[in-house]
Amino acid sequence: MGFIGWIVLGLVVGVIVKAIMPGKVGGGWITSLILGVIGAIVGGWIGDLLFGSGRMEFWNLGSWVLAIVGGLVVAGIWGAVTGRKSRA
Repeated sequence: MGFIGWIVLGLVVGVIVKAIMPGKVGGGWITSLILGVIGAIVGGWIGDLLFGSGRMEFWNLGSWVLAIVGGLVVAGIWGAVTGRKSRA
């Protein structure tokens, strides 16, 4: 999957991350979308390293899982760095 595909996937992942971690990601929806894109790209990069190139496709469940996990990791790191606390 190309760079543009990971960006589109990252936008969707940003929405999913915002739904899973609503109080952890500061900055609102725009920040969540940006973190989702970064997380999807990081997840795709890690997937390419682990599974080789050519295995990551937009409609592949593994690509989605890697992108979501990457988005959650990036959002968690962002929350730790910015010191955002959960509103529970």
